[in-house]
Amino acid sequence: MHSSGILLHISSLPGRYGIGTLGFQAKKFVDFLVKSGQEYWQILPIGPTGFGDSPYQSYSAFAGNPLLIDLDALIAEGLISVDDHDLQVIEKKRDFIDYAQLDSFKQIVLKKACTAFFASADEEKLQDFEKFCTRNAFWLEDYAMFDALKKNFRGVMWTEWDNDIRMRLPEAMERYSKSLAEEIKCVKFIQYKFFEQYFELKRYANSKGIKLYGDMPIYVSMDSADIWAAPELFMLDVNRRPINVAGCPPDAFSPTGQLWGNPLYDWDYMELTGYSWWVSRVKYSGELFDLTRIDHFRGFESFYAIPYGNETAEVGEWLPGPSMKLFKAIKSTLGNVNLVAEDLGFLTAEVKKMLKESGFPGMNVLEFAFGGDDSSYLPHNYVKNSVAYIGTHDNDTALGWYNSADKSTRKLAKKYMALSKKEGANWGMIRTIYASVSDLAVIQMQDFLGLGSEARMNIPSTIGNGNWAWRMNEDDLNDKLAEKILKYTKRYFRAPVRRKIKVKVKVKSK
Repeated sequence: MHSSGILLHISSLPGRYGIGTLGFQAKKFVDFLVKSGQEYWQILPIGPTGFGDSPYQSYSAFAGNPLLIDLDALIAEGLISVDDHDLQVIEKKRDFIDYAQLDSFKQIVLKKACTAFFASADEEKLQDFEKFCTRNAFWLEDYAMFDALKKNFRGVMWTEWDNDIRMRLPEAMERYSKSLAEEIKCVKFIQYKFFEQYFELKRYANSKGIKLYGDMPIYVSMDSADIWAAPELFMLDVNRRPINVAGCPPDAFSPTGQLWGNPLYDWDYMELTGYSWWVSRVKYSGELFDLTRIDHFRGFESFYAIPYGNETAEVGEWLPGPSMKLFKAIKSTLGNVNLVAEDLGFLTAEVKKMLKESGFPGMNVLEFAFGGDDSSYLPHNYVKNSVAYIGTHDNDTALGWYNSADKSTRKLAKKYMALSKKEGANWGMIRTIYASVSDLAVIQMQDFLGLGSEARMNIPSTIGNGNWAWRMNEDDLNDKLAEKILKYTKRYFRAPVRRKIKVKVKVKSK
C-alpha cells in the first residue's frame, strides 16, 4: 500500500528557546501529520551537532543532541526556573537558529537542571537514571568522558589533547575519570533527559499511527567519541591521524568534488569482528526509528578515498567496501531491518546489484530528472520499492529549484508535470510525486508551505549560508493546510486507514 510523509527536522519546529525541541510543538506536528493523512515523519540525524552545526558531523553515532531537549518540560519538573536569565537570552531568537549562542546558554541551563536533579531526585528517579546508564553503557561511558574532556580542553578536537589521554593510556583514563567525575555524571544526565523526552515523543507518534523515519550518516566525524574510543575501526596512522578521508569526486554539480573529511572505515578489521560495531549501530537505530535511511549507500560497495590534507576532492581513488558481507552479517544477527538506501548519484552496475540483493528501497529525487534525457529520476521510470522526493535536505526547495532553473529546464518540467499558476508549481510537483508508483512519497515541509530558496535547509560542501538554521512559523500548522494536503494524499491513495480503537470499560454495579 502506498503511503506518504513529511520531511522536517526537529530543529526546524517553531517554539521558544531558539530551536525546535522534543516537546509540545513536536507533538503538535504529529497531530498535524495525522490531520493531513500522513504516515511518516522524516527527521535528520539526532546526534550532537559538531563542525558547521551539521547533524551529519556529530560527536557521537549514538548520543542525542542536547540542543533538542525541551526546556519547558524541565521547568515543569522543577529542575530550572521559568525566570532564569539564561532562558530569557535564548528565547529572544525564534526565526532562525543561532547555534553559537544557543549552545553556550543551553549548556549552562542544562547544567543547572543536572545539579537540581541530583539534589532533589528520590530513590525511584535515581534508579531510573542508573538503569539508563547501564542499558546504554556500550556507548554512554565513552561519550560522557569524551564530552567532559572536550569541555576540559576548551572545545579543541581530541587529536589536540594531551598525548596521554589522546592515546587513552590507562593511568590518564583513571586520573581524568576521577577529576571529571561530576562533569561526566552531568553529561550522562543530559543524555538521560534527551532520550526520556525522545521516547515519549516516539510513543506519542506511534500511538497516533505516525512512524518516525530517521537518518543514519554512513560516516562519523573525526572529532567524535567513536573514533577516540575505537581508533582500530578506522583508517588511521600510528599517531591516530587519518590516512585517507571521505568525499565524492568532481562532477557536473561540483567541479572540485566534495571533501567531507570524515575518516574511512578499516573494513578488513571490521570483518574480523563480524562487523559488530555496525550491527550495534543498526540495532540501536531500529530502537530509535521505525524506518532508517542510510546515507551514501553506494559507499558500502566502493568508496572514494582522498589523501588526508588535500584541500579538494580532485585527487582520490576508489577502494572496495564490504558490500553484501556487511548486510548479511546484520541480517544474520538482527533479522530483517527497516532500512532505506540513499542511492543517489552515479551508480555502477555493482552498486545496483548490491541494492537489488539487499532488498532495501532506493531513492528518487525529482529535481534531478530534467537534464534533457530520459533520466531514471523521471517518475515514469520509478519502481515500487522506492521512496520518492521532490528534493531532500541537501536540495533547494521546489519553488527555489524551479525559479532558479534555466529556461529549457523549466519548459521541460512544466510540460512533463503539467504545471500551472493556478495550482502552483510546488503543488504540481507534489502531485507528480504522489502520483508515482513509489511505495513511499516524502515531501519537505517547505514545499507544502510554498517557500523559496530562503528556506533551503543545506547547501552541501558549504559552511554558513544559513545551513541547518531554517525554522517554521507557529501559525504554519493550520487546519486549512492540513486539509489541502489530505486532499492530495487521498486523491493518490496514500492516506492510511486509521481505525478507531474501541476500549471496553467495565462498570462495577452498586
